[in-house]
Amino acid sequence: MDKTTHSFQAEVKQLLHLVTHALYSNKEIFLRELVSNASDACDKLRFEALDNAALYEDAPNLDVRILVDKEAKTLTIRDNGIGMSTQEAIDHLGTIAKSGTKDFMGKLSGDQQKDAQLIGQFGVGFYSGYIVADRITVESRRAGLKPEEGVRWSSEGTGDFEVEAITKASRGTDIILHLRDEEAAEFLSNWKLRGIINKYSDHISLPILMQKEEWDADKSAYVTQDEWDTVNQAAALWTRSKSDITPEQYVEFYKQISHDSEAPLAHTHNRVEGRSEYTQLLYVPAKAPYDLWNRDKRGGLKLYVKRVFIMDDAEALLPSYLRFVKGVIDSADLPLNVSREILQESRDVKAIREGCTKRVLSMLEDLANSEDTAKRDQYASFWKEFGAVLKEGIGEDFANRERLAKLFRFASTHADDGVSLADYVSRMKEGQEAIYVVTADSLLAAKNSPQLEIFKKKGIEVLLLTDRVDEWLLSHLHEFEGKPLQSVAKGAVDLGKLQDDEEKKKAEEAAENLKPLLERLQASLQSRASGVRVTTRLVDSPACLVAGEGDVSGHLARLLKQAGQEAPDSKPTLEINPEHALVKKLDTSEHFDDLANILFDQALLAEGGQLEDPAAYVRRVNALLVTASA
Repeated sequence: MDKTTHSFQAEVKQLLHLVTHALYSNKEIFLRELVSNASDACDKLRFEALDNAALYEDAPNLDVRILVDKEAKTLTIRDNGIGMSTQEAIDHLGTIAKSGTKDFMGKLSGDQQKDAQLIGQFGVGFYSGYIVADRITVESRRAGLKPEEGVRWSSEGTGDFEVEAITKASRGTDIILHLRDEEAAEFLSNWKLRGIINKYSDHISLPILMQKEEWDADKSAYVTQDEWDTVNQAAALWTRSKSDITPEQYVEFYKQISHDSEAPLAHTHNRVEGRSEYTQLLYVPAKAPYDLWNRDKRGGLKLYVKRVFIMDDAEALLPSYLRFVKGVIDSADLPLNVSREILQESRDVKAIREGCTKRVLSMLEDLANSEDTAKRDQYASFWKEFGAVLKEGIGEDFANRERLAKLFRFASTHADDGVSLADYVSRMKEGQEAIYVVTADSLLAAKNSPQLEIFKKKGIEVLLLTDRVDEWLLSHLHEFEGKPLQSVAKGAVDLGKLQDDEEKKKAEEAAENLKPLLERLQASLQSRASGVRVTTRLVDSPACLVAGEGDVSGHLARLLKQAGQEAPDSKPTLEINPEHALVKKLDTSEHFDDLANILFDQALLAEGGQLEDPAAYVRRVNALLVTASA
């Protein structure tokens, strides 16, 4: 094939400009990324060779080699992994997944240190080579292709790249970096390179090799030898004894598998024996990933079988509500040809899933229940990042429902955050029989909900639930420690022993005296309200809307509509405050129907709802304002 020139995808041009002009604060990350990519290429070969051993081409020993040419000022990262065909080189090195690039650009903060750390996270690690190189040449041949079917890819990282056919005797990929200036020449130092590999890549299970250097007294310089040294430990981190692994090594391994720039919140490393034998190394991140709510993004753990890499993102190893957990599972029992379909049905996988779930929940419990203030603060930080996801587990994981409920934290009328159900129960008033909750779109809306007025007056704590998942949570979490959860926006308010006899008698009398008014309101609002009644829950507001015990709440109905789903057709009950001045004047007003509808509309707005006919509401209010000012 003759040499051909291709243009980079527009997003790649944008990225390359950023890399070559901005990301200089932590140059050494380029080697971490390229070594990681080389290791992945070897893992891919090992996996494909499970079905086709001929791909090894009589060279089954996999490794990554770092070569330095000080005269040519080149640094080469060589692997004997899967390699690339010509088309794969064009596709993989000239384009980036559209969504990944867009999100990458959107995450840039202007802080060079932080921005540099994002490179691997968004799958664009190859381009980090341009931090130190003004030209990159890639020579590759895919395993299984003929030697003359090799490919050379070359670019200065501007707008174009060149591709041509070459003869390459061995499979795999050489990435040759032509270092850009004297400052980048520091990466031609054997000592410097070994230090970077020890720092970032020591845990990689493949040997990373470099040529030995010996001091030549005659030349007064170090001379490269033909002998190769293994620079890293070349043993998968999770296979080593915990006592041999430093905290820093655990952190670096996490950063490598997660592409996260921050240290994890917690980790657990265990060898499990019994019904199923496996090693688990699991991490809870400190921050939520950018794609936590992306339904198309696969979550899960890296799966190895007897130290052979099988797949990334093995979703069956953890329930979806723990999809933020990163880590590795190495099974001694699963077959090497295991597929995603087999994972769903395997009894061994079910045991691994249960074991990993319990281990993660134990990590979280250790933080949440610690007497150490710093650890409790860590849990508060975790809850802020991942609490909404953890709540999904209440309907998915019946076996761990009680453990999950104890981990939940909420805002309340007594505190803006951090209230556990156990805290709430310990503060319940004497005679209180239920855990009271209210759902809303925001904390401010929840705090100002009219349904809370009587509870605030009596000092009764109410939990304020503002996550979108909370309505779903309430449909599965019905009680805690024998105390039922009661929404203050559903059914008639019944404070039981918390309401004295005089209050109950006064409410009954008001209901009897206002019976004609209630009937008139019902007639006026028959198309909008299922009923009208007097309530004791209101103190300052004239009215509020309440859903029936078995009906969908107004908040849930709005969430369903926002998601494009149809909400069950049910009308709320209008409750009125007999002590409010507006209600007292209502029966004698000449504009009864207008006032009745305004009362309903205001109650709907107060709970965060939207008016079906805002124009009609405005006309009614304007007409009354004109009358009042006449």
